[in-house]
Amino acid sequence: MNKNEISEIKKQFTPAASVITRICGCYVGADEKSHDIRFTSKAAFNSLGEDEAFKYFDIFKHTLSGSLGKNLINMDFPISEESEGGHQDFLMKLRNSELKDDALIEEFYKKVMENYICEGNYYIILIHGLYDIPGMAKDGTEMYDASDMVYSYLVCSICPVNLSKPGLSYDAKSNAISERIRDWVVLSPASGFLFPAFNDRNSDIHSLLYFSKNPEELQTAFIENIFGTAVPLSAKSQKESFNSIIESAFGDECDFETIKSIHENLNELLEENKDEPEPVLLDADEVRKIFEKCEIPDEKLEIISKETAECITKETPFVAANIAPARKLDIKMPDVEIKVSPDRTDLIESRIIDGRQCLVIKVTDRILVNGLSVIAGQEQD
Repeated sequence: MNKNEISEIKKQFTPAASVITRICGCYVGADEKSHDIRFTSKAAFNSLGEDEAFKYFDIFKHTLSGSLGKNLINMDFPISEESEGGHQDFLMKLRNSELKDDALIEEFYKKVMENYICEGNYYIILIHGLYDIPGMAKDGTEMYDASDMVYSYLVCSICPVNLSKPGLSYDAKSNAISERIRDWVVLSPASGFLFPAFNDRNSDIHSLLYFSKNPEELQTAFIENIFGTAVPLSAKSQKESFNSIIESAFGDECDFETIKSIHENLNELLEENKDEPEPVLLDADEVRKIFEKCEIPDEKLEIISKETAECITKETPFVAANIAPARKLDIKMPDVEIKVSPDRTDLIESRIIDGRQCLVIKVTDRILVNGLSVIAGQEQD
């Protein structure tokens, strides 16, 4: 799914546009040794009160929020999982039941509890929706009278439930300040998924969209045993793998100008595609092209090709934004840290001055030091 398709589904999570047919919930409590189900619920979504429904809408929107390739990850099912008894087959049965089969719902809760890692309490929310997909004119205008497809889907949101903080509050009945009553609060979702995926503005039963609030906690057991798919590299792992490729090729010979050039090429690629709804994905060949643009020697390119072939494929590409964050070029030494806007790396260059390796920063304006505007230095005779 791309940004536009995700946005189209999120727009349905409003009172006016809601296409949610049914909602089920399972509150899982934790004790010292295990988790157990404290209560379950199921209802037609339109039976909820307005305020309650609004809070649920907010949870579902958060489940489809974040950066593609980082918090939101497109996953494809292995073909074997679509056979009878496979993980995709189970999710298809759950979706096709429109959450009216209690046995299937209970089995889903059991699967989540067996594989989801959470030290405290959490709330599993499962909804079914039926979206009558409007046609789209050439100018991008939605044509609601031209719909001939219905997107039937599930959204699962797993929310931590924490005890509210202690404190004081005003008690209107006693007209006094007293200790606040602590209760259990449902927080924003930590994990979740949309199944099936909404690819090319239609149902794609071979894929799903997975959400993780913390991109470094992808819930390995949950992904493997609920979806039957391989766990993708997290954003941090992709960055570490990319750095490892560079270190393998250059070793101690890695210099500042080479890294700056790689960074500039990656950010140039991101800038060229900033208006595209799809994230920029890099397979092994595309990673090699980035290094080739840096005029790296052939022998090092061969090492890079070998290393990239071992960690990325067409099925598991790098996300360009993960390996080259566009926010800054970060330069660190034990006593100095420099952060440079990605489009102004030209202000920094490496030079040998008085026999020492130096980084030279070109000053184009006044400098702020501890909040004070100063000049960089005075010209000397």
